[in-house]
Formats: sequence, structure tokens, C-alpha cells
Amino acid sequence: MGAMQSKTMGRSTGRSGQETSGVREWSRGRLITILTGAVVVALALLVGLGYAIYLAVSGLNGDSEAAGDVATGETERSTVARGASHRDEIAAEPMLSVPAGAAFPDDPSDPDQGGDAAGDQDSIKIPTGTGINGPGLVMTGFPHPPEGAIGQLAQIDTAVLQSMSLQTAQEVYASWALPGGVGADDWWITSSVEAFLGSSEMGSVKSATASVAVEPAAALVKGTDGPDWATVCVLMKVTATYRSEGHAAFGHCERMQWVGGRWMLAPGAPPAPAPATWPGTELAVEAGWRTWTTDPSTGAPGEHGEDHSDEQGGAHS
Repeated sequence: MGAMQSKTMGRSTGRSGQETSGVREWSRGRLITILTGAVVVALALLVGLGYAIYLAVSGLNGDSEAAGDVATGETERSTVARGASHRDEIAAEPMLSVPAGAAFPDDPSDPDQGGDAAGDQDSIKIPTGTGINGPGLVMTGFPHPPEGAIGQLAQIDTAVLQSMSLQTAQEVYASWALPGGVGADDWWITSSVEAFLGSSEMGSVKSATASVAVEPAAALVKGTDGPDWATVCVLMKVTATYRSEGHAAFGHCERMQWVGGRWMLAPGAPPAPAPATWPGTELAVEAGWRTWTTDPSTGAPGEHGEDHSDEQGGAHS
């Protein structure tokens, strides 16, 4: 499958509702023209337009090119919280800017084949969790270290993206987001699901003939502020089937906060966008992605010391 045409979208300066409306109009109008080969409508929408939606809503596109230095993961693990301003700095720090074509495997017929740089990519051990479904039917039971936040974020993403249901997106956000975030309607994964369903004219849930499979492939801890807060990023291999099958990488960063014995989506503006690079490539290594490995030895929350939660209220109901 050929690479999608990229389009630079300027920084939005209007109100939140106006920004979201403009992005949705753009996504639906440009769907067919960004495809090369006119195949895998679902995949292109999820990876290409979902990424464009995030750039437009967050207003962070272009910053990584102007900044020079980019974030490629934490340099040290914070043990003492410094507060909101420091957290904003960590979240907003730009990451590597990559072309849209970087999200696709070199050989579309062999998506399992890693890049030449796979051997040079560090690994990161992610706990398995308890395997028990929590709120919103999202698997939970991930421990307190930031790697647990990565595991939890991957499960949140998987639950929403594989269902491709607006109701699921709303329910998952309501169950896993603390007050002070963007809200379920403006959460960029909700916007991606809405664009997917609207442009493919599937209604409020994906067609029975369509499927989306998500597999975590790489991750990184962008930064921490004390033991209860982190910005973490996951890189997924996405297989989407709708009329045809395709594969692409899907990067996602979120602020995460340890509250009530679990990692949740934390308050604040969305982090700078994650670079969507095919796992194992030289560009993935340059972006700081570390190969996802499973650590089954880690236990459930509560087995890694006391809960130091700086809880700021419960989740949305």
C-alpha cells in the first residue's frame, strides 16, 4: 500500500467547538483524495485522519520541526512531584516529526517483518495486568510504576479502537478520565472513531464486514513528575479490514495519573503528538520507541509500595 499524501494543517486559533467542527469537515472531505490506490478505507482513516485530527485539535503541529530538540523518552525518573507547570512542560515537549508514509511497513504483504534497525532498538518491559476487566470493560490491574501506565493506556486504546463505536469511546473516556481533560467529545480517539464511522457511512458502530485489530509493538515513558504522574506513549500495529486489508503504525501519548489504585487519563491539554513510525525501523529508533516486551512477574496494584495518590477527585460518572 502506498504512502498517504500528507497535508500541513495550520495552528487553530478559534474556540474548541469551531476547531473540532472544521477538522471533521476536513476529514470527511479529504478521505478519498489522501488514499493512494483507493484501498483500505478504514486503515487510512484511522491512521491518517485520526492523526490529522489530533494535530489540529491540539494545535501542536509544526512545533517539533521548529524546536530542534525533540523528546525521545525520560532521562531520569522523578521521585518528587514539582507540580502543574512542570507537567505541562513534559506533555508539550515536541516529539520527532515524521512523514505520514513512515507509519506503513516497507513490504505491505509482510507486516510481521521488522526493519533493519530492529536489533538496535532498546526494549521496555510492560506488565501484563491482572487480566480482569475494569470500568468500561477495559482490562485493568496494572502496577504503580510508569510501565504500568503504559500497559493501562494500551488497554484503553485497544478497547476503543477495536470496537469502533462512539458509545464505547464515550463510556471508556467517562470511566477512565479524571476531571479537567478535554472531555469525551474532543478526545482525539473519539474524533478518530467518529471520522472512521462518518466517512465510511457505517452509522454509530462499524460494519459487521469491517474489523480493526490492535497490537502494542513499542512504547516509551516521555517523562514523570513524582511517582503518581507520567506522560507515556504507545506505538500500535494496526490491522484494518474493510474491502481490503492493510497495516500501519499508530502512535498515542497521554498524561496518566495514579488515582485510587489505578492509572487514569490525567487532567490537562493533550501531549504533543507521538511519531507514527513502523516498529523496528531506523526512524522508530530515532524517535525513541523501545520494543514492547511482556513482564509477567509484575503484580497487581498494591504490591509495589504504598499508594501515594494525589487524587484530584474521582472519574466522571
